[in-house]
Order: sequence, then C-alpha cells, then structure tokens
Amino acid sequence: MKDYYGVVKNYLNALELDIKYENSREGIFIVSNEQEGVFNLIICVAYPIVIFEQFLFEIKAESPAVYKALLQKNRDIIHGAFVLDATGRKVIFRDSLQLENLDQNEFGATLNSLSLLLSEYSEQIINFSKN
Repeated sequence: MKDYYGVVKNYLNALELDIKYENSREGIFIVSNEQEGVFNLIICVAYPIVIFEQFLFEIKAESPAVYKALLQKNRDIIHGAFVLDATGRKVIFRDSLQLENLDQNEFGATLNSLSLLLSEYSEQIINFSKN
C-alpha cells in the first residue's frame, strides 16, 4: 500500500505549512500558516480519504439567521464547507479528498479555499462568534 501519510507530509512541506504536531500512527497532522490565517488545521489521513478540519468559532446561542448565512456561504466555497460538530455549537471548515488520485494541486486548492474564505468572510465570522 502506498505511504499516503508520507505523500501528505511532502505536500505540507512543499506548500510551506508549519507542522505543529504529527502522529504517523494515527495519520494526523496539525498545521498552521499564519500569513494565510490558518491556525491549527487538522489533517487526518484516513484511507481512502484525507480530511481537513479547521475550527472557526463557537455559536453561543442558536440563531437561524447565522445558520442560514453559513449555508448560503457554502454555495460560494470552492472546496470544503462549513459544518457543525456533534454538539451543534462549533463551526468548522471541513473538506475531504480521495487519496488514490490526490495530487499537490488538489491538496493546495483546499488550503487556498480555506485561506480565501478566511480573508473574504472574516468580518462575518467574527460577528457570528460574538452572538
């Protein structure tokens, strides 16, 4: 079987992401790129996919307006989407890609999508986190 953990690590290094934590046995990386607004992005290599998750904010009180705005913004996100954790309170950016055909461009596109989302939508995210 191909060493997908090693492939992902090579992509992270080539894309100059700061690896804050890694566990090859669990297939987990935690990476950051502060210039792009990415902090503690969790990347999990779980054959047959690689999963990206970035915690964005916690919803303090249920708000249909916030949920609606997040769902509408999902339409604009090129790769990935807003999701809620099991509690329904934490808003996370999440994407998953197939490992079999994964290449560096596709891997980088998910990271670029997250960076673009954070730069374009940061004011709204900050406002949502205050409610």
